[in-house]
Amino acid sequence: HEFAELARDPAYAHDNLYVDTRPARQLSEEIERTESVTPRDYNRMEGALVGLGRNRDFQRARKGTGKLYRPGVLRETVNHAREELQTALTRFEADANADLAARLHEEFRGCIESYEQAKAHAGALDFLDLLLKARDLVKRDEGVRQSFQHRFKRIFVDEFQDTDPLQAEILLLLGADDPSISDWSLVRPVPGKLFIVGDPKQSIYRFRRADVGIYQHVYQILEAAGAKRVRLRTSFRARPNIQQVVNTAFEPLMSGDPTALQANYVKLEPFRSDPEDQPSVVVLPVPKPYAIQRIANTRIEESLPDAVGAFVGWLIGESGWTVTERAPSKADAQPNVTSLHLASGDSRGAARGKGVPASDALRGGRGPTIQTKTEEHVVPIQARHICLLFRRFVSYENDVTRPYVDALEARGIPHLLVGGRSFHNRSEIETLRAALAAIEWPDDELSVFATLRGTLFAFGDEELLECRQRFGRFHPFRLPKDAPPHLSAIVDALSLLQTLHRSRNHVPVATTISTLLGSTRAHVRFALEHGGEQVLANVLHVAELARRYEADGGISFRGFIDELRDQADDGTAGEAPILEEGSDGVRLMTVHKAKGLEFPVVILADMTAKLQAAAASRYVDPLRQVCAIRLAGCSPFDLVQHEPDELQRDRAEGVRVAYVAATRARDLLVIPAVGDEEREGWIEPMNRAIYPPLEDRRQQIPAP
Repeated sequence: HEFAELARDPAYAHDNLYVDTRPARQLSEEIERTESVTPRDYNRMEGALVGLGRNRDFQRARKGTGKLYRPGVLRETVNHAREELQTALTRFEADANADLAARLHEEFRGCIESYEQAKAHAGALDFLDLLLKARDLVKRDEGVRQSFQHRFKRIFVDEFQDTDPLQAEILLLLGADDPSISDWSLVRPVPGKLFIVGDPKQSIYRFRRADVGIYQHVYQILEAAGAKRVRLRTSFRARPNIQQVVNTAFEPLMSGDPTALQANYVKLEPFRSDPEDQPSVVVLPVPKPYAIQRIANTRIEESLPDAVGAFVGWLIGESGWTVTERAPSKADAQPNVTSLHLASGDSRGAARGKGVPASDALRGGRGPTIQTKTEEHVVPIQARHICLLFRRFVSYENDVTRPYVDALEARGIPHLLVGGRSFHNRSEIETLRAALAAIEWPDDELSVFATLRGTLFAFGDEELLECRQRFGRFHPFRLPKDAPPHLSAIVDALSLLQTLHRSRNHVPVATTISTLLGSTRAHVRFALEHGGEQVLANVLHVAELARRYEADGGISFRGFIDELRDQADDGTAGEAPILEEGSDGVRLMTVHKAKGLEFPVVILADMTAKLQAAAASRYVDPLRQVCAIRLAGCSPFDLVQHEPDELQRDRAEGVRVAYVAATRARDLLVIPAVGDEEREGWIEPMNRAIYPPLEDRRQQIPAP
């Protein structure tokens, strides 16, 4: 009300500040008018105040011109009051949401209880249940704990940076030297019993409760018990120039900040050599990044995919560049042991075939490290050597990979979408879904027509039009009689749909799908399409989904169709199948899917994806057993209080995601960039390595 009074009656009726602050005056008048006749409705007022705080005109109110807003009132005073009110409204919304979050916690308790009852009724456990029950068994029963401690003499753990608190607790309880201790933070591991390998720079699973803090906490426990730490610095994977770029980019960013839970950087040391006749790192310019006046993410998203597709086509068809393929040595059954290192301080005792960048190895005692010999073969770059890495696959319900897939398909380049969420948007899946609908609902002429015209039968428009005009609507139970020879195939197709309809609820759903595919010989047709291996695998995956549906209790053909439609509508469809490693085609993968893998050529895609979310999504304190989660835009007080720290940790993990992406490359790393200015985004950490220092830009420096 005070602001509304201050901001009334400007000297100029069309003053920009007056116009943009009108929502505040309107709300003040509405509150006074309403409360003059009815008691105050606090819920309604809360909603109105939150709405004012989110009003874009009020948030971004123009300051106007002139020193005086009206006689006796400085414009600066009104602007300052608006800023104070906006700050108060933002704080009020956070407090209101925190209160609402607590209420939602109670409201949703019934959902959790129903879920637990459903699991108990089905006799089922989810993955978290398995961890909790295993932990509880080991923690609460000293006899069980002692039995397992005696049974397991040595415990080896790889990728330890991905360990969550429950797994770490189980691990330390199994490795303890005193069965009577049930608190994992107090145990003392048996010397020589635990051997863990991990790289905190690759810790990217905070959403699964695994973070650098757990890694460091366990490390401190083991170190206090006398464990030896061995740093593996030599990277057997990447070319030295790739390592140099990675070191330059990430060494300043990974400082071991304890608040952000960032890892300490361990510099990669080379093992391989660089080729003399081709680069190991390429910066790919975005061809059309500008909107009308400035660089815009929308323009980058429109032009980058085709540039990537063109570059991939050039790499495969014109560059003449080569990469190395790794293959085991000729010894079929036995690894060719070339060296044996005792853990007496040799920091380079890494398995050469492992190909893992600098990691930490923690030993509870001394033991050997074995190196196995591998052979490298130089071959021309082929589609299967290339991987496009994404930070995300979906953005605001849009398939981020689609423009890249289109760019590859336009050039006839085979590709494999690994773990994509666009499974049900693929044309072959839509074709099969329409056919299943035609089988279930013969009266649905649109589905029947789509099936006849689609990939399964592929009848032409002229044939279908003639058949429709001669015999009326398409219906599997109203077969045309005396059809001419050139239309007999359509009659046969309708007859097949009729047969499948009659048997659909008497045989497994997968059998109906297999019969449809076999009768139409669709396997060959799908395999001959662009990216045929992936297309065929997707189609066969529908049959696998049918088997899972029935294994989970599904009993009807219609129920399976409904499930497919629900998955397509809500975007929670199961992932497309992953094909075998030897399959030809450019891989399109998320960084999380690619973790632990390597590729001769890596291209970082979708450069406009954010490095981190704008708001923290959760706060977890394992010691207090508190998990505060943002739900429906509402953050509990614990999350609000710790949000600055959580944002730092999210950003630190974003840096590690970029590190994991860059270190997947063996021979060639391709980084997209806008030459005129550095851009924020998920590959932002690479900017330091690919852009010259600010003071050296726009300088005429001869090319080497």
